[in-house]
Amino acid sequence: MSDAFVAYIRHGEKVLLMQRADGVADFPGAWDGIYGAGDASDIDAVAARIAETTGIEAESLTFVRSGDARGLEFGNRLNDVTPLLFLSDSDDVEARGLYKGFSWVDPGYINWVEPEDSSDSRSSRYMVPQLGNMYGDVASFLYILKTSMGQEQNVSKEIRARLSGTGSLKDIQDKIFGVLSPSYLKGFVFIEATALHHVEKLIGRVGVSATPMKNCRKVLDGESPLRDILPYLEPKAATAGIEEGNIVEIRGGAFKGATARVIGVSESKEEVTVELFEAAVPVALNIRADQVRVTQRVE
Repeated sequence: MSDAFVAYIRHGEKVLLMQRADGVADFPGAWDGIYGAGDASDIDAVAARIAETTGIEAESLTFVRSGDARGLEFGNRLNDVTPLLFLSDSDDVEARGLYKGFSWVDPGYINWVEPEDSSDSRSSRYMVPQLGNMYGDVASFLYILKTSMGQEQNVSKEIRARLSGTGSLKDIQDKIFGVLSPSYLKGFVFIEATALHHVEKLIGRVGVSATPMKNCRKVLDGESPLRDILPYLEPKAATAGIEEGNIVEIRGGAFKGATARVIGVSESKEEVTVELFEAAVPVALNIRADQVRVTQRVE
């Protein structure tokens, strides 16, 4: 049984961080989850603590999972703290008791202060010890691998092969949740994992237990914000980026290699209507949108 717990609340794609009041004994002003003393296995008591400090009622919470306790140093004492993850159908929060403020943040910015401008460099967030690590124990982060151009699928296959084995990487199989290589994104592979060092071990960049992975250069620094990744995870319509007036090259079928002008776009059918330039008599052809490539866009 642990001495205390820290609860993390997810609402949609955001996680709730609470800022400790200036007058508290431990880590005044630091960012935190919802901290409480007592038995973490008593989910009702944890939910009551969440309601007490955030105003989110227990009826709005769904318990997801808990992780192993970690030993955290608070002043001159060591507490075993258990992380827990809840989902909330409400984002209406009021900081109370131990806390003076709150913020719903992208999970990629638990360890970092979100930059005001995309050109700003990241700065470390002032937080209670291992706040990000404990979140990874019950949730996950997204990491980006830099690969050689054109080798994204090969790297993804090698990662899956390593994770399916029974060798030295067996101990991290439950720490890596997914690998994704969108066909339209070149030079990068996404990894969902609990922590950066597990990804580095997977590709052989730390320790000696795994051979460095061919065509995989490095893991980009830090956790990746979901807002930067999600657009690449949403399937795009085949007609995306094709407009009337565009000049296209037909890439399949009987007219493969022919040049045509787009005269109509059907998003529901994912088709385009084109007129061939070489045809003696203008004829409208309906072609699947994934069978054409835009070579010149309309002004």
